Amino acid sequence: MNSTDKKVSYSPTGRIEDVTPDAAASGTESVLRLLEGRWKLIIIFHLFDKTVLRFSDLDRAIPGVSQKMLIQQLKELERDGIVERKAYPVVPPKVEYRLTPWGQGMCPALDALLEWGAQKPQ
Repeated sequence: MNSTDKKVSYSPTGRIEDVTPDAAASGTESVLRLLEGRWKLIIIFHLFDKTVLRFSDLDRAIPGVSQKMLIQQLKELERDGIVERKAYPVVPPKVEYRLTPWGQGMCPALDALLEWGAQKPQ
């Protein structure tokens, strides 16, 4: 299992008030590395909206992404434990994607980020 599958705690005591700025910066950098890539957050938001999406559904839902880039971003999300892939042995190929429970756990954080962004002063 990748280290990203483990729950990470940045506080030596487990209390939020004991988190240092350096530890918080390091943790933030790690999280941003997981989500870097032009299409990853868009893929994740589409998977929040639907429980399961087939590759073709994601391809149609994100018209600006090439199939090659979509495959690459999905593989990275799967490798990092955010997305789960299920392939069926049928012709034509049927592949479904869903968020893992850990991936679903980021929904409140991303909602908060969207709310924060919506409050930007004009």
